[in-house]
Amino acid sequence: MRCREAAAADPPRRFRDEDYWARPVPGFGDPRARLLVVGLAPAAHGGNRTGRVFTGDRSGDWLYGALHRAGFASQAASTARDDGLVLTDAYVACIVRCAPPGNKPTPTERDRCLPFFGRELALLPNLRAIVALGAFAWDGFLLAAAQLGHRVGTPRPKFAHGATATLGPWRLFGSYHVSQQNTFTGRLTEPMLDAVFTAAKRAL
Repeated sequence: MRCREAAAADPPRRFRDEDYWARPVPGFGDPRARLLVVGLAPAAHGGNRTGRVFTGDRSGDWLYGALHRAGFASQAASTARDDGLVLTDAYVACIVRCAPPGNKPTPTERDRCLPFFGRELALLPNLRAIVALGAFAWDGFLLAAAQLGHRVGTPRPKFAHGATATLGPWRLFGSYHVSQQNTFTGRLTEPMLDAVFTAAKRAL
């Protein structure tokens, strides 16, 4: 709440003329999707501004570019809710629904939002493959799966880029997050991200 209001009240100069969404950001995509992409939380000047998850920032450029190359997105660009982007057989959501202070969600915020994420999972009955962007999303999905009655197993599946795990009807795939911290430093490259989506698509 604090972050989304602060971001809307004092946006960067390039967004000064825009009306911020500044509310919880819902998931986006095909309700019949077999692929789910899970992120951390809306970015203060991305989804929190545009009202669509991973839209209007460089993280979104990376994610939707990869989804486009994999055949799940009608276009690589994701700039606004009315930009014409359509997802086919894919859905994108976040564990935390509001932009958190400092763009860093906490376990407390995660736990408060998990029931909403669980409801979203229940409304996507065709899901088979899950791509978790980062350890926070990976752990959040495991918690939500357990709350829905699926056995997570012992030891608990550990996050790593390229890690996989099976939970009930789902195959879970781990990827480093598409944050600028990872993409600018080369920790995550386009071929690395494409490989995860290729594996997930193969699982479908």
